[in-house]
Amino acid sequence: MEQVIPIPTLHLFARLDRLLIDLLVSLSPQDWSKLTVARLWTVKDIAAHLLDGNVRCIALLNGHEGPPPTDPINNYQDLVGYLNQLNATWVNAMKRMSPQLLIQQLASTGAQSITYLESLKPFENAKHAVAWAGEETSLNWFHITREYTERWHHQQQIRDAVGKPGILTKELFYPCLDTFMYALPHTYRNVEADRGTIIKITISGDAGGDWYLHKTIDKWIISKSLLHPGNADAEVIIDEDTSWRLFTKAITPYAAMQKSIVTGDVNLSEDVFNTTAVMA
Repeated sequence: MEQVIPIPTLHLFARLDRLLIDLLVSLSPQDWSKLTVARLWTVKDIAAHLLDGNVRCIALLNGHEGPPPTDPINNYQDLVGYLNQLNATWVNAMKRMSPQLLIQQLASTGAQSITYLESLKPFENAKHAVAWAGEETSLNWFHITREYTERWHHQQQIRDAVGKPGILTKELFYPCLDTFMYALPHTYRNVEADRGTIIKITISGDAGGDWYLHKTIDKWIISKSLLHPGNADAEVIIDEDTSWRLFTKAITPYAAMQKSIVTGDVNLSEDVFNTTAVMA
């Protein structure tokens, strides 16, 4: 029996890339220097970071891996620090590149990077685990959809900074949200609750939906339906614009909570707002 990919996203990469190029071409010279919600990164810095992602995929497609870390990586924060250093080195070097050349390079590398992702067998182990979901080993389909969320949220950051229409559509945003929800069981790993406890998470808006966090005997699991009859012990409703900002650390947990609706056991639901689905 053929295995079904839980969150298929490969078919969306080319469309997302086309939207990115159209967006970048439309920017004014002033737009490129505008700050984004990615802290100190400008629009140009984020475009450069997206190019780095393409280049890394093409390197792997050609059988090339970068040098290993110079310092040991013993925990999650070590990994975040290592990735932050890699990202900063690339972004700083790309300050020499003009916006026009950045667009050209993104346009010419996009298809090749997708070719690499298409070469991966979805149910084999990925080269890199999805660490923000608490995994030490991940399957390729999850690695691919994690890569999709990276490209989606960075493009959304640019759109947000320059006041362009967002990409909060059912086609493009819902798979991103569905992937973000995989961070919830890891966020709740140390939260004590009775077996059968249910937390309902609703993202309101055209691209949103419902997810349920269930407590089993020894862990929390996420699903898109109730695994057994019963009412939720807590419910969190977050609007779609706040949701992408929350899960990518573009807004504080407190600010997100102030914009949301929480019912039932508030103490049980508060960790929803501590969920991060990026390496940070």
